[in-house]
Amino acid sequence: MAIMEGAEPFFLPGGAYGVLLIHGFTGSPSEVRLLGDFLHKEGYTVLAPRLSGHGTTVEEMASTKWPHWYSTVEDAYHILRAMCNSIAVIGLSMGGLLALKLATEYQVERLVSLSTPIFIADKRLDMLPVYRMFRDFVPKKRRIYADVDPKYSVCYASTPLSSLSSLINLIEHVENLLPTIHEPLLIVQGRQDRTVQPRSAEYIYDMIASNEKTLMWLEKSGHIVTIDIEREQIFRKIADFLRNQTV
Repeated sequence: MAIMEGAEPFFLPGGAYGVLLIHGFTGSPSEVRLLGDFLHKEGYTVLAPRLSGHGTTVEEMASTKWPHWYSTVEDAYHILRAMCNSIAVIGLSMGGLLALKLATEYQVERLVSLSTPIFIADKRLDMLPVYRMFRDFVPKKRRIYADVDPKYSVCYASTPLSSLSSLINLIEHVENLLPTIHEPLLIVQGRQDRTVQPRSAEYIYDMIASNEKTLMWLEKSGHIVTIDIEREQIFRKIADFLRNQTV
């Protein structure tokens, strides 16, 4: 299956501290590329995989479920672990859910959760079983970022409803895992997020068992915070958070 132009995974070799970047639902590694470049300049080894079913066609994604997406993350973790002494995991949106789950099964030094969903903003979700009786895909509303090249926002123009159902299952699965997670955690959430209800960030903060946890609010940003107007502020905050871990 051909990969969409700009949706390719990327690897940036650097020091002994590795950072695993996980993109979001229906997205691609492009949406975390600017963050990856920033961290690479800080000396980190950075790996951003393309999740199964993403970056090709929505029809292919419709044939996948969350265990397939998580398997991609596991493979990337093992690749990075073979090269690095320490690993931090950063997940955007659904990628945040996968990052949190990874920390329950593997050694992770630090976690960053960006716009991670527990409560989704779309009120139509209650009708999802009904929608699936009549259609397989629904169009997505896409935001244009005026100061960012479109190559950093390569994603599908529609959402497979079967995959959306699996995302809901993943949320429920990770929600139950939160009290078992003890790794240092940085949570970042935009108050203008129209995809994820911002109270998701507070819920994760309250339920996580980590002794070291920080919730960073962004007043101007929406859902894809890695390419939104406050991205440089986020990048610096993440770099400061990672530097607290001595390799």
